[in-house]
Amino acid sequence: MTDRYAVVGNPVAHSRSPSIHAQFAQQTGQDISYERLLAPLDGFVAVVEAFRATGGRGLNVTLPFKLQAFEFAQQRSPRAQAAGAVNTLRFGADAVFGDNTDGVGLVRDIQERLGFRLEGKRVLLAGAGGAARGALLPLLQSGVASISIVNRTVTRAVDLARLGGDPRVSACGFDELANAGPDDAPFDLIVNATSTGLEDAAPPIPSAAYRGLGLAYDMVYGAAPTPFMRRAAELGCPRVSDGLGMLVEQAAESFFVWRGVRPQTGAVLTRLRAEIGTA
Repeated sequence: MTDRYAVVGNPVAHSRSPSIHAQFAQQTGQDISYERLLAPLDGFVAVVEAFRATGGRGLNVTLPFKLQAFEFAQQRSPRAQAAGAVNTLRFGADAVFGDNTDGVGLVRDIQERLGFRLEGKRVLLAGAGGAARGALLPLLQSGVASISIVNRTVTRAVDLARLGGDPRVSACGFDELANAGPDDAPFDLIVNATSTGLEDAAPPIPSAAYRGLGLAYDMVYGAAPTPFMRRAAELGCPRVSDGLGMLVEQAAESFFVWRGVRPQTGAVLTRLRAEIGTA
């Protein structure tokens, strides 16, 4: 019998998850189907319950329902607990399990695909919303030396830094980043977890923060380099990347949570990149 999975969100028509998971299923010989579920903004729980009642085995959860999914889950992984958000639901006989695979997808893409070792690195994490929350614990677990969270609303950055509960994490506003001296190379990696790329803009990170950078990574993706990627390259960063690899890696982790099988991601990412480039 074919096991049913889906992605739930609003909007959801743009989601590439059905294509990704269809390729994972074919690759691993798993008998699953995967669809899109559009949930009304006030109807997330009803849609999820209906899907579960008709035999659904699990869901990916996208915007704007990750916080509701966290509340809906009866059991949560440590990384979901740390993020305060859930993007993967698994329906068991007795309980609903919630996980957050975004951060581990980010770390895996950076280290395995890009070959950028995180241990001992100084990281600037731009943004303090859900994307940043999901990334914080996996980045810390990778062995980074420090994480500086920068956000327009400094209090949100401070709150997230405290939530991490790790002395390696600090918080500041964008203006404070401009105080680096002329010989300073304050960061090895910048991760853009803001949504500025969707508005065709780069986050207001001062040029001093890019000095000596090894990698600039944007969580959003598209057919062309994002404004953040372009700015980093213009300021001399030798490597830039968008978040398409993170999308595929977090999906692979969700697939593993559901099926206990870890698919290979390289060919899926190559195909997805080609599809986006010709869309």
